[in-house]
Amino acid sequence: MLKVAVGVSVALTLSACAGRAPDISPLVLASDKQMSCEAIEAETRVNNAKITDLSAEQGFKLGQNVVAGVAGMFVWPAWVGLDFQNAAGKEAEALSQRNAYLLTLARDRCRPKTQTASLPDVPDTVVVQSAFASNADMQSALSQ
Repeated sequence: MLKVAVGVSVALTLSACAGRAPDISPLVLASDKQMSCEAIEAETRVNNAKITDLSAEQGFKLGQNVVAGVAGMFVWPAWVGLDFQNAAGKEAEALSQRNAYLLTLARDRCRPKTQTASLPDVPDTVVVQSAFASNADMQSALSQ
């Protein structure tokens, strides 16, 4: 009985080391109200780089879990090394949500100034000629 208790306590202790806890970034920060358009764009770029790194980590963890799962078929303590926390996936999801929030901020604050095009005033004396008008008709319209 003592061996079983020691084995279970060792397994529980080692299972706590199997994966790291996720470091989830908050969706909204207090400093968001003062962010300029350039700062929003810079933070979005940094978040996208982190998401790329986290996807590589997530792929590595998936491979590690597959190896630990297969090895656990033959040596059960290997199952202790399985990572069920999915820290990289949770962090990437939080960064994606943060980027979506930053996109809404950018849409509200960083809109380009719209300009309406206006046509120049056409004088009343100009006569619009047909494309099939003769050269003499066009000359007379230009000379007026």
